[in-house]
Amino acid sequence: MKTLAFIHSNDSRTAVGDFSPVVSVFSHYELGNTISPFLLLDHLGPGVLQPTRLRKGVSEHPHRGFETVTIVFKGEIEHRDSSGGGGLIGAGDVQWMTAASGILHEEVFSPEFSKTGGTFEMLQLWVNLPAKDKLNPARYQSLRENQIPKITLNQGAGYIRVIAGEYLQHQGPAETHTPMHVFDVFVPAGKTLTLPAQEGSTTLFYMRSGRVHILDADEHLESQDMAVMSNKGSDVEFTTIQDSHFLYLSGQPLNEPIYGKGYFVMNNYSEILQAYEDLKNGHFLNPQSSE
Repeated sequence: MKTLAFIHSNDSRTAVGDFSPVVSVFSHYELGNTISPFLLLDHLGPGVLQPTRLRKGVSEHPHRGFETVTIVFKGEIEHRDSSGGGGLIGAGDVQWMTAASGILHEEVFSPEFSKTGGTFEMLQLWVNLPAKDKLNPARYQSLRENQIPKITLNQGAGYIRVIAGEYLQHQGPAETHTPMHVFDVFVPAGKTLTLPAQEGSTTLFYMRSGRVHILDADEHLESQDMAVMSNKGSDVEFTTIQDSHFLYLSGQPLNEPIYGKGYFVMNNYSEILQAYEDLKNGHFLNPQSSE
């Protein structure tokens, strides 16, 4: 079994556009390659949108060099991007957007949800791309709730939604560039569960809510804490103390340099400068034309 390396937490709250409160769970600026291939995780909400006629959310902005994964638990957002991808993303849905060589996109509350208002909660994960794939064409995957396998666990032990990777021969619908598990998990209090992880993998789980005891350590994981497990050993075992909702991540590290600035994550400073130059000169969505 993997052992606990450390618990990472951030008690500060901020806003991202009109999404508030937002917990910045982790980023590569703090943890570097410790979390590779994952780069960043934000927990948006739980919050309340008051009824409005305005287009609230995050206005158009660029990305290059990585992927964004948005998991919606409550509320509804509308996504549009320069690859032609987009649509409505409601409770239970996931969008997996590969920025790669360059994409412009916006994420705003849908007109219907804006009109009625209500509670919203989402997670947004950034996943790094290997250097060889950073300038690939952009791509958009819309993963509807009914496309995501939901495995009911034995003896009332909750459920696992398999967004990416495999669990008990159920394959998640997301197409990934490197091997990884991305699971949305609910386990009621008093249950013990083992989740798959490979030797050498980066393995994290983030508590949306609840309380968990990690069996190898005299440690409890509280709401909005994240466990970072050792890359040695395989699989992770824990027992829930309270009803617990969490995001489980395990993936093969890239072992490549990370250089991030704002909306871009590349491998070195010159590639970041090139991204800004391409954006300024109108070559951002077709970087080959800047040569």
